Amino acid sequence: MINELSEQEIFRRQAAEQLRQLGIDPYPAALYPVNAKTNEILEQFPKDNTLFQEVSIAGRIMSRRIMGAASFAELQDSYGKIQLYIKRDDICQGEDKTMYNTVFKKLLDIGDIIGVKGFVFVTQMGEISIHVKEINILSKSIKPLPVVKEKDGKVYDAFTDTEQRYRQRYLDLIVNPSVKDTFIKRTKIINTMREFFNEQGYIEVETPVLQSIPGGAAARPFITHHNSLNIPLYLRIANELYLKRLIVGGFDGVYEFSRNFRNEGMDRTHNPEFTCMEIYVAYKDYNWMMDFTEEMIERVALALHDTTKVNIGDKEVDFKRPFARVTMRDSILQYTGYDIYNMDEKQLFEACKAMEIEVDETMGKGKLIDEIFGAKCEHHYIQPTFIYDYPKEMSPLTKKHRSIEGLTERFELFVNGKELANAYSELNDPIDQLERFQDQVKLQERGDDEAMYIDYDFVRALEYGMPPTSGMGIGIDRLCMLMTGNVSIQDVLLFPQMKPEKKAVIATDEQFMECGVPQEWIAMVRKSGINKIEDLKNANPNKLFNDLNGLRKKNKLDIPALKLEQVQDWITK
Repeated sequence: MINELSEQEIFRRQAAEQLRQLGIDPYPAALYPVNAKTNEILEQFPKDNTLFQEVSIAGRIMSRRIMGAASFAELQDSYGKIQLYIKRDDICQGEDKTMYNTVFKKLLDIGDIIGVKGFVFVTQMGEISIHVKEINILSKSIKPLPVVKEKDGKVYDAFTDTEQRYRQRYLDLIVNPSVKDTFIKRTKIINTMREFFNEQGYIEVETPVLQSIPGGAAARPFITHHNSLNIPLYLRIANELYLKRLIVGGFDGVYEFSRNFRNEGMDRTHNPEFTCMEIYVAYKDYNWMMDFTEEMIERVALALHDTTKVNIGDKEVDFKRPFARVTMRDSILQYTGYDIYNMDEKQLFEACKAMEIEVDETMGKGKLIDEIFGAKCEHHYIQPTFIYDYPKEMSPLTKKHRSIEGLTERFELFVNGKELANAYSELNDPIDQLERFQDQVKLQERGDDEAMYIDYDFVRALEYGMPPTSGMGIGIDRLCMLMTGNVSIQDVLLFPQMKPEKKAVIATDEQFMECGVPQEWIAMVRKSGINKIEDLKNANPNKLFNDLNGLRKKNKLDIPALKLEQVQDWITK
């Protein structure tokens, strides 16, 4: 059921129609010439007050102070906010004062997008402002913005509901401009990495998103269907096997920033759709890749912060090289007292039970070791730490260790208690690779729905010969979380996956009355934009109190004014 329009929404629709009656298109198609940005004006004008004397700028009205023949407004563009000074006789040169008296004062609202032309000056209060000579309406907003008030550096009535912020990111970006900084930094992180790879001569490539076999990682895939071919296809869980095919084909180094998809749970560090960067370089090993990875991450930190130290919550993480290096065996021994090196599957299972780690019969040796490390070790690694030399059972695509039986040449980078990067000396023995794939099939038969499939074409590629290679994958979303100090992955994704939005069910008069709202006030409560009991319970009592008494006065209702305590009772009842 669609919500009824609030009084504000009705008024704004009526204003758009009145603009049309005045011959003003509230949604014009023509280009609007912009020759300045708010940040440029605020930075450069104090140094040279002869600049910006013919300025043309566009943005959204964020506040207004309507007076008599002159008024003020605040304009927000992509770069900041600036005050506008609008004088009636300046924007209305002739006898007709409609543009000021009717259009600006009555038909424009907070949230409308306008273009203004004029010159920059400093007010008597010392604020850099634009003296407006011309106003153009570029887009009429017919839905009111949340009112976020700011006074003496403090923000009141901020738009902070996380579900609404993530679900309506467009609104979040409008009323919380600092959110945009996170995504500007995200772009800078990716560009810094790309520049680093390109300087080495490595090639950026693109590989398939739709794959006939979901390979390259142990994860549950999304499945779709190709109608013309009448075959199932999978959204990629990783791009590893395609990139290694390119190394077989003769590229020295390839990388890709890929969108990957895993049909798994969602939480503060996982989203089913995410960005990963994977890079593969011929004639290198995992020792070289550790050096390469820490150099790359240190460079990202310096590019973003001009320092290697980053605050993440109440912790300070230092990305200065070199990072700590600890073997998987030593890590588990340190934090559990168990030496996993010579333990078989049964012993590992019993150890998990003894440590009260939740496991089941479908888990093989590799999965059991992974559960131990995840439960008992990884959260200790706040500062960047390479955990290396993983058991063979945990690493089906990794080359055997050159000197230690049963281990592989693999590392993972942990920061702030979470995995950030994963890398190998890549397995290039086709016979060994096929056997590892077959071991994964046995795990599937035991019920492990994250075990890998056999990719016979990849095995065939290895049979033609792949040079010694090292590869590394890093989660871009998690890297952005670390570098921007965010603790939730949703804060670094513009449009994170959300549960389906509940259909709005308009509350009945009886339901409002059960909350204590008198019958004569229900219509005004609806006009204020509250149509659900949930909205009433989440309302700001002071704001609702002021809105309702304002509507009473405006509509000349013959009922007593509300008291704040009454409104508070509705909300808490």
